[in-house]
Amino acid sequence: MKIFENGKFYLEKGRFCEAVLTDGEAIRAVGGRDEMHALAGLAPAVVDCCGRTVLPGLNDSHMHLSCIAAANAQADLSGCRSIGQIVDTCRAFIASRPESAARGIRSMGWNQDLFEGEKRIPNRLDLDRISTEIPIVLERVCGHICVTNTKVLELMGIDVGATPPEGGTIGTDSEGKPNGVFTENAVAWVEQVIPDFTFEEKVRMFADALDTCAACGLTSIQSNDVGAPNVYGDSDSIRTLFETGRATIRYRHQITFDDPEALNRFCDTEARRDIYKGNRLTIGPLKLFKDGSLGARTALMRRPYADDPCNCGVEALSDEKQEGLCRAAAACGMQVITHVIGDAAVEKTVGIYERMMNGGPNTLRHALVHCQITDRPLLERIARLGVLAMVQPIFLDYDMHVVESRCGRELASTSYAFETLRRLGGHVSYGTDAPVESCNPFPNLYSAVTRKDKDGYPKDGFFPQECVGICDAVDAYTLESAYAEFAEGFKGRIRPGYLADFTVLSDDIFTIEPDGIRDIAAEMTVVGGEIVYRRG
Repeated sequence: MKIFENGKFYLEKGRFCEAVLTDGEAIRAVGGRDEMHALAGLAPAVVDCCGRTVLPGLNDSHMHLSCIAAANAQADLSGCRSIGQIVDTCRAFIASRPESAARGIRSMGWNQDLFEGEKRIPNRLDLDRISTEIPIVLERVCGHICVTNTKVLELMGIDVGATPPEGGTIGTDSEGKPNGVFTENAVAWVEQVIPDFTFEEKVRMFADALDTCAACGLTSIQSNDVGAPNVYGDSDSIRTLFETGRATIRYRHQITFDDPEALNRFCDTEARRDIYKGNRLTIGPLKLFKDGSLGARTALMRRPYADDPCNCGVEALSDEKQEGLCRAAAACGMQVITHVIGDAAVEKTVGIYERMMNGGPNTLRHALVHCQITDRPLLERIARLGVLAMVQPIFLDYDMHVVESRCGRELASTSYAFETLRRLGGHVSYGTDAPVESCNPFPNLYSAVTRKDKDGYPKDGFFPQECVGICDAVDAYTLESAYAEFAEGFKGRIRPGYLADFTVLSDDIFTIEPDGIRDIAAEMTVVGGEIVYRRG
């Protein structure tokens, strides 16, 4: 047995304790220090929490671990503030890592809205300044649009009149020639020209990425790394992490399939392996993609974009195909979660879920990933049907600066409506969509509570009626994330019988000024009663 003591352990809103007794992977008791020592008997192992606040283990409800893993092997475009900086960064990457670059460059992170001066999407001619000899594919930070150099077009045989895959587009210039810009399902299509990492590389990179998550205070992640566009994972490499004991935290699969037969084969083979029967590595939902992103103007909208009146976004998955996949998942007893950002994508997906429920409850806990652009009737419908929302408050850091110009102020005022949906009784869990944003949970919590950007703007928050209380925000990252994976009966609370997963904080998140939440760090991360990360 082990006692974690001298802490401020968060039990639930308004309730704390000073010590926790663990037995193996589970919590045996909570209460006072003397009480825990009496229960433990002679010479228990003791961990001093040094008077710090301790939360149930933080659980990211949606990310892409494989893309975090790959980032260290790619050119970092996140700080680029012009097309010229993108060119210079990639040239420097080629010079510093010629062997890696020889097979081509595939990187992610640029955002034209953050460019200084001309805020346009790059094209093939821009990337030809980097190289005309190797293939280059550079994704926007959202992953829903990319640009390639001319070499990629040549290797793919893409010329005037080329047909994109269903649910994707090929951009053209004023002469009707491909300009190297691709959206949605066409992104993964062109990325196939860049060779994948080896199995050994993936295992090593994924292990490092899990350690990164642990250092941020995460004890669990729910991650989409297999079958989705723009990801690098596969079942074998991820499973190997757990079979060989190299995984530090818990992982739940969010797996993408584009046809029912492939889904059925997976459920009949891989999903039946014994390793998935525990609580370290589990099979989760089918992950679908209905639309794109607000920043790329590919989010599917009911009405045209206010700043692009001929564009309503991209429907990456037809209603017919989406419903067919949902029914195939239901036949396997599998939850479905769907990427939806625009209000049309939300509405269509909720409609399909409702038909799947056939007048009953949402027993499979189908969910909306992102669920950004909504009006009040949509929010009420989501809550009434019990459809889950896996949201990313940190998206506000950027999106608050563009959503009104994209959607108009009225619709913006009812979007990113985390508090309204919670008050309506909706199940709202928090994630980061990393690497779109950092997997660090504390800037995410800061965004939920303050609705300010990283510079503290606006002073009172962006539509401050949607600010979430800190206890509710913590619950969204713990208990609600556990609910999203059917684990609320043994995970997400510091409670007897629950998993001994804790995050020990550098500062008291319940008493610190809200603006200070983003700077909190994990002092210690505990998974199953074992310390997997200690700061310093």
